[in-house]
Amino acid sequence: MFWFQQGLCFLPAFLVVWSSCTFITSYLIALFRHDVDVIFPYISDTGANPPESCIFGLMTFVSACAGTATIYARYKYVEKLGEDARVTLKPCLNKTTLWLGIISCFGMCIVATFQETAVTLVHDFGALAFFLPGVVYIILQSVISFHAYPFDSSLSTCRVRTGIAAIAAAAFFPTVICAYFVKQTTLHRNPEDKDYPFHVASAVCEWVVAFCFICFFLTYIHDFKRFTLRVRTDCGDQL
Repeated sequence: MFWFQQGLCFLPAFLVVWSSCTFITSYLIALFRHDVDVIFPYISDTGANPPESCIFGLMTFVSACAGTATIYARYKYVEKLGEDARVTLKPCLNKTTLWLGIISCFGMCIVATFQETAVTLVHDFGALAFFLPGVVYIILQSVISFHAYPFDSSLSTCRVRTGIAAIAAAAFFPTVICAYFVKQTTLHRNPEDKDYPFHVASAVCEWVVAFCFICFFLTYIHDFKRFTLRVRTDCGDQL
């Protein structure tokens, strides 16, 4: 049996690989077509113009679906762990992370569907709905990992998740604050513009947060080897 056939580890593995390819592919296509600058475009800049916008939208939707499936599987796994009397874990915390993860995935779909150059307000709302709940999700999942230790993950994994969550939280605030001072919405930026430093800081932090999400789900792979989900159908006596 190959490693990706163990339990449900193929879910986070697929999510990590596919999401990474989504960001990198759209960036390379936009760069090849000279639609964005080489240095520090926003992630959404790389999916603003066709054909990269079409590819970015499709691949992001698949990532959102894979993310939702992974988040739900994690929720059911933690729910099962909570049945052990030795695990001091509140069910409401687990449910909160589930809904935060779903909202974040929905925000991802909004970002991919409404390009920033077409419907800026809706796009910005989707970006906020993606990043803010996503950061809170990984923070709370780090808390859950410590509460469920040692039945969930190793102590080193708990610490890695906490470190990733701390970096994502630290990068989130400059992303939003600096973006507020960016006045231009063009895809090509001039280093001489007054708001260029804010653009660079915001774009760099945005990439950092995005790849923090990817690295966080990477830590799920080992845990997902240990469980599977089954669908049970209950039918009444009469159909």
